[in-house]
Amino acid sequence: MTQTEKVQKSVYLANPYGFSAQQQALLLPPLIEAVAALGLDVWEPFTSSGEKVDRRVPGWAHRIGQLCYRDVREKDAIFAVVNGVPPDEGVMVELGMAIALGKPTFLFRDDFRSVADTDEYPLNLMLFTGMPQEEWERHYYRSVEEIGAADKALARWAAS
Repeated sequence: MTQTEKVQKSVYLANPYGFSAQQQALLLPPLIEAVAALGLDVWEPFTSSGEKVDRRVPGWAHRIGQLCYRDVREKDAIFAVVNGVPPDEGVMVELGMAIALGKPTFLFRDDFRSVADTDEYPLNLMLFTGMPQEEWERHYYRSVEEIGAADKALARWAAS
């Protein structure tokens, strides 16, 4: 690789949409397309998993958890869908792993229901520990259209 070539950054798209065929077909594609449009490699665990786990084999659940941890660890950042009251438990664990690993963190919530325990943040304050204190709003997305906004953190991080 030459000095002028850029390595494509990767994003782990943590989401609960793969558990429903309809959500996987209707909600995932626009999210994947919006993040990929920034020149990012999107790793979505329900559709990207290169290693299939046979659920008939004992230990399958542990294996899936280990694969998700490996994938979070290997990606450069996390973009987490935090819809729901409360947000999906698996997404919360993946987000916690990414924060602990020091990964750049971006949150997506187009769910209008309140789940805040403070007036400062729209969700549980712990979800924001992977974001800067100042201008955390740049890391928080309320619509698919907002994902590509040049003034938001994901676009800036992708271009850096």
